[in-house]
Amino acid sequence: MKLYSERFSIPVFRRNLFAVAAFSLCAGQALAMEPFKVKDIRVEGIQRTEAGTVFSYLPVRVGETFTDEKSVAAIKSLYATGFFKDVRIEVDGDVLVVLVEERPAIASVEFSGIKEFDKEMLTKALKEIGLGESRIFDKALVDRAEQELKRQYLSRGLYGVQITSTVTPIERNRVTVNFAVEEGDIAHIKQINFVGNKAFSDGELFDQLNLTTPGWFTWYTKADQYSKQKLAGDIETLKSFYLNRGYIEAQIESTQVSITHDKKDIFITININEGEKYTVSDIKIEGQMFGREAEFNSLLTLKKGDVYSGEKLTASTAKISERMGNFGYAFANVNANPQINREKKEVALTILLDPGKRVYVRRINLAGNTKTRDEVIRREFRQFEDSWYDGTKIRLSRDRVDRLGYFKEVNIETPEVPGSTDQVDVNMSVVEKPTGNLMLGAGFSSSEKLTLTGSIQQANAFGTGNTIGLDVNTSKRNRTIALSQTDPYFTTDGVSRSYELFYRTTRPAETYTYDYRVLTSGGSVKFGVPFSELDTVFFGIGAEHTSVQTFAPPIISPQKWIDFVRDNGTADAGGAGEAAVTSFPLTAAWQRDGRDSAIAPNKGRYQRTNLELSAVGTLRYYRAVYQDQYFLPITRTMTLALNGEADYGRGYGGKKYPIFKNFYAGGIGSVRGYEGSSLGVGTSVDSVTGESLGGSTRLIANAELQFPFPGSGNDRTLRWFTFFDAGNVFAEGQKIRAT
Repeated sequence: MKLYSERFSIPVFRRNLFAVAAFSLCAGQALAMEPFKVKDIRVEGIQRTEAGTVFSYLPVRVGETFTDEKSVAAIKSLYATGFFKDVRIEVDGDVLVVLVEERPAIASVEFSGIKEFDKEMLTKALKEIGLGESRIFDKALVDRAEQELKRQYLSRGLYGVQITSTVTPIERNRVTVNFAVEEGDIAHIKQINFVGNKAFSDGELFDQLNLTTPGWFTWYTKADQYSKQKLAGDIETLKSFYLNRGYIEAQIESTQVSITHDKKDIFITININEGEKYTVSDIKIEGQMFGREAEFNSLLTLKKGDVYSGEKLTASTAKISERMGNFGYAFANVNANPQINREKKEVALTILLDPGKRVYVRRINLAGNTKTRDEVIRREFRQFEDSWYDGTKIRLSRDRVDRLGYFKEVNIETPEVPGSTDQVDVNMSVVEKPTGNLMLGAGFSSSEKLTLTGSIQQANAFGTGNTIGLDVNTSKRNRTIALSQTDPYFTTDGVSRSYELFYRTTRPAETYTYDYRVLTSGGSVKFGVPFSELDTVFFGIGAEHTSVQTFAPPIISPQKWIDFVRDNGTADAGGAGEAAVTSFPLTAAWQRDGRDSAIAPNKGRYQRTNLELSAVGTLRYYRAVYQDQYFLPITRTMTLALNGEADYGRGYGGKKYPIFKNFYAGGIGSVRGYEGSSLGVGTSVDSVTGESLGGSTRLIANAELQFPFPGSGNDRTLRWFTFFDAGNVFAEGQKIRAT
């Protein structure tokens, strides 16, 4: 084989190097070769790379003709793989020889000196960009990772950070990559200054910012650590603050951030041009309103004569857009056009309404429900496929699914259908949460001996939406076997059905001096009929058999239990006796649930009332329960929860109210801070034993301020709260009074 230049031929070595073609071109010459037919291809220098991989990138195969153009293309193609740091092509007779030098592989990526970040998280993040164990080493990626890591430290206020990356070659053409970090001290915001503000004081503006100077809790909130993103958010907050108070032309002209030489203190200066305060001279709506002008005008929260407020204007246009969405106009354009009169310091607003095309829902898609069946979610939807888009029904569907209590998160989106101008899909995504509760326990005490407890509650059994429960308790004080089942969609119209079978034995608290026994067995069936999206009426019937046993000294029974036995059975002079009673209670209840979530509500109201009446059997009584809950969002993450409950029971037809139907208070679920079922005054407490006997009347009031648990993110089920509880129980005939 001979290698030819442009002008003359020169005999050369039998093995010719064609990789010098690029150099020759740069030097102003082009070395040419006579094309030849390739009889074989040989690859040299590979260690980890398969020969077949190299062959796949070559533009020539055995039996084909090799040319200058294919030589250049082959070198470029192999370089582009990133596997090699040197590529040469030589010819040995009719054999094409490809010589490569592989890039080293990364044996490990290590970190030292890192405290601010989790090392495993960093290792995973670097691997996603190609810098990880067993990957091909690329110095550019190391430099990029070093800069990104430094940027992350700066965002956390560590301006003195020093990062050094070291690449160490090891055997078998491998390298180890180490990032050595000196984090330094965190830089804190020493001072925030405002320049140009006249209408509002520095303190008022300072209260609007998330960034702050060091304080009592900034060690936890880290609000005194500067970041560019936080400052940008605070600038937008200041703009909104001025805009909502009439300063429609207010501008944040500039911000200056300076850091001390030791990189420990940061000073921020914010320059403000407030402009003038404007009032609304007129506000009107123009566009296609389908004869609903009065309805749309009633949605305006910003009125003529008001101080201009960007927040109120946005709320007004949002309400109009939302109302248009209820009519099927999902893509309605509602824009406000301000006309400013600087002399009078007034602004006239014209809201332009363009409904666009009426939209209908093509398909409802569900995602995230790996356990819950689709039908359990779909039957809660009030927006249907192939129907006009209705924003209210879509929001109601989301709330109904959230109120099921099966999901930690429920999100809904309505993207446009590609290629269509009048269709959307409704995409609901959920994050399931455990809906089952399994409790097993065992204990031993000198009074109660061996105690075994267990319960299973499954609110979404097998993903069907049905609730089943089994409760077993073998303690000396409370022995229970109860089986329950609820089908929320017993009929396709949403009528629910609940069964319960139970066997319960109750004894007093642990003591050697007094005792009594209450044994109740029975069952019930209840139905729930929805009358509106929020209201459900329940009705049912039950059958109960109760046996009460009291004792004579030296074991003493509370006098009220002895009185009940004497009224309904037999008891001797010492108080020992037994009574057995039956009842067939009828129940009627009403429930209104307007909460946005059944698990962790943030807003809305929940009300329920229940009436139980026993008109057949040994007993004659009625008991009524009313509960009212109200949830008020104080901030985006903080909620005020109020709860009140009033319970009342009485006997009739010459019968006394049965003591075993008494209400109790104290402990979790009623009045926290007291022992369970311990509250009571006067005749609701036994004069001999001091035991609370409950009462036929109960009043409870609770107030909670709920706020998210640190580190829980968007999980609303985990919250801190501070509470104030009050309540008590009162015996039949006892005057209700504060104690």
